[in-house]
Amino acid sequence: MKRYVMRWEVLLLAILVAELLIFGMINPRFLRPSSLLFGTSDFVQVGIVAVPLTLVIIAGGIDVSFASTVGLAAIAFGIANFFGQPLPLSLLVGFATGALAGVLNATIIRLTRLQPLVVTLGSLYMFSGAATVLSGVVGANGYEGIGGFPAGFTALGYAQVMGLPMPLFVFLCFAAVLLVLLHLTRFGRLVFQIGLNENAARHSGMPVFRVQLMTYVLTGLAAALAGIMLSAYFGSARVDLGSATLLPAITAAVLGGASIYGGKGSVLGTVIATFIIGYLQQGLQMSGVPSQISSALSGALLVLVVALRHGAALLREFLPERSAQAN
Repeated sequence: MKRYVMRWEVLLLAILVAELLIFGMINPRFLRPSSLLFGTSDFVQVGIVAVPLTLVIIAGGIDVSFASTVGLAAIAFGIANFFGQPLPLSLLVGFATGALAGVLNATIIRLTRLQPLVVTLGSLYMFSGAATVLSGVVGANGYEGIGGFPAGFTALGYAQVMGLPMPLFVFLCFAAVLLVLLHLTRFGRLVFQIGLNENAARHSGMPVFRVQLMTYVLTGLAAALAGIMLSAYFGSARVDLGSATLLPAITAAVLGGASIYGGKGSVLGTVIATFIIGYLQQGLQMSGVPSQISSALSGALLVLVVALRHGAALLREFLPERSAQAN
C-alpha cells in the first residue's frame, strides 16, 4: 500500500509541476514567486478542511457539513467578540462550536445507523440555518458579516511567518501534525483498519466509535480554524465563508488518494491535490477563463478521478482472475 501511495503522490507532484509550467507559458505572471506564494491565501482554507476530511473518508465515513461549520464557527466567534469577550475566549467559542458540530455528526450517525452522507447533508443545511439565525442576534441579517474585530487579529490574515503568508504557514503546520497523526501513530493505524473492515475491527475490540468520533471532531475543528482565518482575512465573519470549500475539499481528498470505500488515503497526497486544484482555478482565471468554467472543471475532475480509481481497482481484481483461469 505504501508503494502505491508513494507512486500516486509522485504522479500528483508531476501533475502539479506540469500545471505550473503550462499556465506559466500562457501567462508568465503566473510563475512570479509573489503570485504563487500569496495566491495560496485564496485556497489554503480548502486544504485545511480537506486534510481531516481525508481521515474521515479513510475511516469509512464522509462529512459534507464542514462547509456550513466554517460559517457557523465564524459567526459564533464573531458574536463572542461583538459582546466584548476577550479574543482568546472568542477563539475558544469558535473552536468549541466546530468541535461540537463534529460530535453531533458522529453521535447521530452512531445512534441512527444512517449513512454518514445522509446525516452530514442534513447537518449542512442545519448548521447553515443556525448560523443565519445566530447572526441575527447582533443585527447581521442574512449573509451580512459581523465585524469590529481587533486590529491585531485582522492583521493576522495578511501577516507573514518566515516569508510565508500566515494562512499558508498555518495550513502546512496543521497538515504536518495530521501527517504524523495518521501515518506514525496507533490512532492512524486504527483509522486505516476500521476503514478496511469496520465489522472486523469492532469484533476484534477496536474502539471504532471513538476513532470515528475523533475524525469528525478534527474536521469540525479544522472548519472552525478555516472560518476564523477567513474572518481575519476578510475582516468580518459571515455565514457563507465556507460555501466555496465543499466541492474543492472533497475533490482534494479523493484526488489525493482517499478511497471512497475507506481504508486508503494519504495526507501528503491531499496537500499536493489542494495545490493542484487551487492553482488550476487561479491559472484558468489568469488565462481569461470565467470562474464558472473553472468550477465546472473542478467537478469534472472529481468525477474523473473517482471513475479512474474505481476502474483501476476493478482492473487489478480482473487481471489475477484471468491469469488464474489461464493457468
